[in-house]
Amino acid sequence: MTESRAKMRQIILWRIEAFAFDLAQFLCRLFPIDIVSKFGSWLCRRLGPLTSPHRVASTNLKIAFPDASQAEIDRLLDAQWGEFGRWAVEFPVLDRIVADQGRVEVIGAARLAEIRDGGKPVVFFSGHFSSFELMSAAILHAGITCWMTGRATNNPYVDASIRKSRRRYGTRLFAPKGARGTRDLLRGLGRGESVALMNDQKFNGGVAAPFFGVMAHTAPGPASFALRFGVPLQPMSVRRRAGGGARYQVIVHEPMHLVDTGNRDADVAAGVRRINAFIEDRVRERPHEWWWVHKRWPTEVYKKTAAHPGESRDPS
Repeated sequence: MTESRAKMRQIILWRIEAFAFDLAQFLCRLFPIDIVSKFGSWLCRRLGPLTSPHRVASTNLKIAFPDASQAEIDRLLDAQWGEFGRWAVEFPVLDRIVADQGRVEVIGAARLAEIRDGGKPVVFFSGHFSSFELMSAAILHAGITCWMTGRATNNPYVDASIRKSRRRYGTRLFAPKGARGTRDLLRGLGRGESVALMNDQKFNGGVAAPFFGVMAHTAPGPASFALRFGVPLQPMSVRRRAGGGARYQVIVHEPMHLVDTGNRDADVAAGVRRINAFIEDRVRERPHEWWWVHKRWPTEVYKKTAAHPGESRDPS
């Protein structure tokens, strides 16, 4: 196959994927929010266990909770697939969820107002908790100018649809992960604009810091930005309210002020450890609401867990 034909074939496949994605979004927007949410949970609970990420999630849970019984692991797997399914189908209607004042409660809204009126930026950070995009919506609806970050999808047409969906609830400044995105974030901070990053996934070449007692490579970006510009880290989280419907609490936690000793590497590493500790605490509170489907720890940890279940802890 010539290069041009291969490229054309790829474009056709991307177009088909994008059509399916747009059709799914269209269907989600036809029905009431809670019906869509319930359907997503039901569907993903049945399909999720048939996928390869199910095995990753199962191993992750065993690494994080080595003393948990298999019955408990299975219960958490089922619950996390239900939550993942809700997130997937709620994303296309997130603007409607945000517009319904009874669905989203912001705990710590006064802190967001303080950031908006304070004249100085902050570095927001969080993890993939429940319907995590609601945190971005809460920041923007508080009137804070903020750059949001995220990994672009491999399919540029699907990525364009995702960006369109985000614009519905207010996202205008978006910095894709990578060198270009980092430059956008630095320029934004230099202008006094806040930035928001997810900091709970594996980052090869990042800072090694404990996560559930096992060393995990973590992106240094949030800590590095905060130290470079002398601004606080602002942690946030989101959780589903009791009842299981599309109703949430977005929580603005106390800011973290990192210590600048002049040893930048050590100071960044200390910041990363505090970030990992925050993420771990939130996961322990509601383990079924975190994304367990990504490999968070080094490859050797997974190999060891597969060979010797229950012996994955290695803080060195």
